[in-house]
Amino acid sequence: MLRPVRDSDEQVVVRAHTVMRSDGFEFAGGYRDGMPFADYVSMLDEQRHARDVTPARVPATFLLADVDGVVVGRTWVRHVLNARLLAIGGHIGYGVLPEHRRRGHATEILRQSLVIARSFDARRVLVTCDVDNVASARTIERCGGVLENIVDDLDGGPRKRRYWIG
Repeated sequence: MLRPVRDSDEQVVVRAHTVMRSDGFEFAGGYRDGMPFADYVSMLDEQRHARDVTPARVPATFLLADVDGVVVGRTWVRHVLNARLLAIGGHIGYGVLPEHRRRGHATEILRQSLVIARSFDARRVLVTCDVDNVASARTIERCGGVLENIVDDLDGGPRKRRYWIG
């Protein structure tokens, strides 16, 4: 089940953010160490409702993937794309915590995220992954992704595979 972040999720979100950072992945986008968690939850609500969104960000919905009360991952569903997201980020950014991988969670997170993205009038949904992330590429392809191309990361990071799901 994908669900919004609650104030009571502080411990699990901060832990997931720390764990995923060691993989070079930002679990809780916009969260800063030591930030009051209520401020973070408020920021997510502002972004979801397109209120007070900074120029670098777009309206987006951040949801936790919850299986029987255990957070196994998360998704960001961007309501629209700016130039950067069109180039390398896409409509959906999802991640599964290491201890919950290889159980089908990524596929289910992406499937549910596609429904949400389409609710914001995205007829075709762009999903990207690092070129060497074979598991994510398979997940995207399993969900109907068609590879358009492979591009350089704008910040010098790993090259990105760009998939469209129609």
